[in-house]
Amino acid sequence: MTPAINAARKARIAHRIHEYTHDSSSESYGLEAAEKLGVPEDRVFKTLVVSLDNKELAVGVVPVSSMLSMKLMAKAAGAKKATMADQSEVERATGYVLGGVSPLGQKKRLKTIIDSSAQACSTLYVSAGRRGLEIELSAVDLANLVGGRFADICQQDWLA
Repeated sequence: MTPAINAARKARIAHRIHEYTHDSSSESYGLEAAEKLGVPEDRVFKTLVVSLDNKELAVGVVPVSSMLSMKLMAKAAGAKKATMADQSEVERATGYVLGGVSPLGQKKRLKTIIDSSAQACSTLYVSAGRRGLEIELSAVDLANLVGGRFADICQQDWLA
């Protein structure tokens, strides 16, 4: 049991756990999850932790098929600038290792922005707290559990 699964159970929200054998040579944890679970890439979301210009950490939850826009993430989080957070900072703040960072059950509750595309999914998949383990739940339940909000935070071609 991971803190992410415990958080979903404690909140009594509808969810399903999906496990697969993680391949350590995989280049993308999220794309590997989509492939091994047979789920479209736009329903599997990755959890990315960024450092804002005020040194605060924030979480962006975006489809594994997309890239997080630092400009849009900073704006959505109320900052001027965002950069990817250092691995040690991420692991210390969330309690999870990279590749298994879940937006749920983090040690410290971080400001969380979920890409608006999640609202079009009946359910979505996010890491359940370790590599090879995903939790499926509704976008609204995810937002409520993490105190998150929806915004367009994926990089668009015209922003590249």
